[in-house]
Amino acid sequence: MNDQPTVAEEREGLGRDGLDRPRSMRAVVLDEFGGALTVRELPVPVPGPGEVLVRVRASGVNPLDLKIRAGEAAHARVEPPAVLGIDMAGTVVQVGEGVTGFRAGDEVYGMTGGIGPSAGSLAEYQVADARLVARKPRAATMAEAAALPLAVITAWEGLVDRANVGPGHNVLIHGGAGGVGYVGVQIALARGATVYATGSGASLEIIAKLGATPIDYQSTTVEEYVAQHTGGAGFDVIFDTVGGSTLDASFTAVRRYTGHVVSILGWGTHSLAPLSFRGATYSGVFTLLPLLTGDGREHHGEILAEIAELVDSGSLRALLHPDTFGLTEVAEAHDALASRTARGKVVVTIGQ
Repeated sequence: MNDQPTVAEEREGLGRDGLDRPRSMRAVVLDEFGGALTVRELPVPVPGPGEVLVRVRASGVNPLDLKIRAGEAAHARVEPPAVLGIDMAGTVVQVGEGVTGFRAGDEVYGMTGGIGPSAGSLAEYQVADARLVARKPRAATMAEAAALPLAVITAWEGLVDRANVGPGHNVLIHGGAGGVGYVGVQIALARGATVYATGSGASLEIIAKLGATPIDYQSTTVEEYVAQHTGGAGFDVIFDTVGGSTLDASFTAVRRYTGHVVSILGWGTHSLAPLSFRGATYSGVFTLLPLLTGDGREHHGEILAEIAELVDSGSLRALLHPDTFGLTEVAEAHDALASRTARGKVVVTIGQ
């Protein structure tokens, strides 16, 4: 029996799975770069082949969202008017033609839009490519799940896909208490590596609580911490989430011959001579590529499935901002992230 709603049922907002589908929804719209965010009514989208319609319950806020809103992220290829929001957690309402891995009622999460022409997750409903989502970790709330996708996919691509981190590796993560660094530390530890992470002030305590060795980059030189923690040999893997001069320092702190530097912010002008003189290697990570090109989307879903297992086993957790924000408070959520006054991922909850 065909379990998809008829055209008449779709227009009336009714489906044979019994879940309500109103014809309109609230969404947060950016009409122009640098402008205000407006909550307005939009039609509920209909999933096409290979897509799922999700009732969004939470949308994670990333630094990239702020850059897109300000018109400072041309690489994200967003053109106003646009619905922002890259990370999402919610419940599948309807599956499009050809989708076999999900059904209505499944709780899912993913990095699903807000990039290129794809509408983002700051809305009550979102259509997403089914390849980009995975089942939500059972041990995570919707808010915790929405805090993870961009960060964990970025960290996994760097530490696992590029560097194949595992037992026996001495790993240095720059910015270990930041959004990507925080989950990167946990991924590397879960894979059996010995992990060190740079930070300063209160972030050093956060790093230590995760089980990594904190390094105060403000009071310790590169030469000093390389000597102290590696006997001068250098780190097997360095994962840079900071960029700039920190990436330059990574080229001098990596192990000779077999060392590998991975950066998520290698966009500046850097001299590769220090790296070359050590005979080491470098890789870059650009997590947006699958959303922009369509290539490799299945791997995003695969990564999120792996992460869900780590969360459910207790090996990885999200760190949430202490304040809560609703759909009408997205501007305040952006301000909270921009202020950097509190640690933790900012999340907007929707319809809870």
